[in-house]
Amino acid sequence: MAKHIIIKPLITEKTTRLAADPSLNKYTFQVVRSANKIEIKKAVEEQFGVTVLAVNTLIRPGKNKSRIVKGRMTKGRTSAIKKAIVTVAEGDTIEEFYGDEDPIEEEEDVIVVDDAEVNA
Repeated sequence: MAKHIIIKPLITEKTTRLAADPSLNKYTFQVVRSANKIEIKKAVEEQFGVTVLAVNTLIRPGKNKSRIVKGRMTKGRTSAIKKAIVTVAEGDTIEEFYGDEDPIEEEEDVIVVDDAEVNA
């Protein structure tokens, strides 16, 4: 069995727009730092059953953080992560990208006042 390459999908406003646009078909994942583009391509194709056209990777450096604990300044650093932006073939989609949950649909509130409907 292949080692675990994909850690989790990254869901932000930008990555949601990239995934939702059918002309782009780009999905973003957090991956293991030691993984290369070929391993990422094979992992995505195997796990999601799609054809991968391109893989772009980047490493987001960690950030310095500080806080005050018991009157003293404590400094630390967050971990660096590696992102992979995967372009899939036209017509292919990754249905599991957003998880098992259905997207939340907003319903209009309808107020009935004296047998007349008013949209709120």
